[in-house]
Amino acid sequence: MRDSCIPPPSSTASADTGAVLSSPTIQPHAMPQASGLLTDLYQLTMLDAYLDADLREQAVFEFFVRRLPGNRSFLMAAGLEQLLDYLERLSFSSIEIEWLASTGRFSSDLLDYLAGFRFRGEVRAMPEGTLCFENEPIVQVVASLPEAQLIETRLINLIHYQTLIASKAARCVLAAPAKMLVDFGLRRAHGAEAGLLAARASYIAGFTGTSTVLAEAAFGIPIFGTMAHSFIQAHASEMEAFEHFVRTYPDDSVLLIDTYDTLAAARAVTDLVKRLRPQGISVQAVRLDSGDLPALATEVRKILDGNGCEDISIFCSGSLDEYILATEFREAPVDGFGIGTHLDVSADAPYLDCVYKIEEYAGTARRKKSPGKETWPGRKQVYRRHDADGFMQGDVLAEIQDDCEGRALLETVMRDGERLAPSPDLTAVREHSAQALAGLPESMRDPFAKPGYPVEISETLKALAAKIDRATERG
Repeated sequence: MRDSCIPPPSSTASADTGAVLSSPTIQPHAMPQASGLLTDLYQLTMLDAYLDADLREQAVFEFFVRRLPGNRSFLMAAGLEQLLDYLERLSFSSIEIEWLASTGRFSSDLLDYLAGFRFRGEVRAMPEGTLCFENEPIVQVVASLPEAQLIETRLINLIHYQTLIASKAARCVLAAPAKMLVDFGLRRAHGAEAGLLAARASYIAGFTGTSTVLAEAAFGIPIFGTMAHSFIQAHASEMEAFEHFVRTYPDDSVLLIDTYDTLAAARAVTDLVKRLRPQGISVQAVRLDSGDLPALATEVRKILDGNGCEDISIFCSGSLDEYILATEFREAPVDGFGIGTHLDVSADAPYLDCVYKIEEYAGTARRKKSPGKETWPGRKQVYRRHDADGFMQGDVLAEIQDDCEGRALLETVMRDGERLAPSPDLTAVREHSAQALAGLPESMRDPFAKPGYPVEISETLKALAAKIDRATERG
């Protein structure tokens, strides 16, 4: 599956074949809007109490990861596009208000508030594809306390998952540089939305595309695929199956060759190619999905090259991840990989210790002191330093008014509940992601690297935390 497999921007590709089809594109970024009721109960009960006590002044909340998993040296921010969509569209229908009223749990003040709800706050965030580390705000929300509180659950839900998957995918990209990587994980993803957003997050991180058809319709992500073993088994012989498929898709067929005897199937492919090549029919790639994949790929490559099929690529799939790519495939003659289950569930690190915490209310910085869950107070900015060669040297977590060395990472993207500019397209986001990965120090590129990137706390921020602590102790 070489680069020629990538369909042109104006076309739509069949996920099962890689063949180019002509069909209209669904509205870009199309995602069904989640109900306002997709939240935790305590968001609504707190909101009811806030309204009762007239606690409506401006608050600052920040979403961040407390600490990186032990097997992650970095994370990659993703999901901002879907969060902004959610904030712009969040509302409660009359049916939802009626249902809330029917439960008898909530006051009429809350029901009236939700009936007219629209998010009117400000959002500052790291652009998607930015690398991030512990304690660094990925998203900062400035809004009235009820507004900022209400969005917590869905905000974490959206940013956490895509950041989790983009981080996993970026590690695969580093482990297999210049290789074609395709997300194959939809069928094992934890639900339809997760599968679709995994395709998006992995594409941001540098994957070539996905097998998820809706991802191209909704986001313009190239889609790819081959065939299943059932297609082979449904035919009287392997050769009959191969010829049937190749004649159906004569320009870009990818044949699965490990159903019975992989090496015998590779030889059958070369015989088929020799017979059909005069008719202008070609095979683009063969796929291996089981067995000792690096060893089989080496033998298949010899068979293909020895029979004049040097132009046929080898594509591998089957329980692959960044660790296997980095250790077992360094010398294997493989052109691309399908990464499925291990990607879409982030198998080795299935969740992030992420939170959304209040950092300021009514103009006063706030700080949580729970053991092991302390927060740094106030509105913050993250500054990143690079060396002369463009490699990351370290970050500083600072108060927003601090003037620190380096590039500020948080940007204002929404004000009064509306985007300040159209969101960048995925091509631009991928370019940003690629630049970010290019700046990773060599010690952080290995999938076995542990957390350790330096994130300093500014002296001003430390002083603010100490001031709040003293005030808290005095009661």
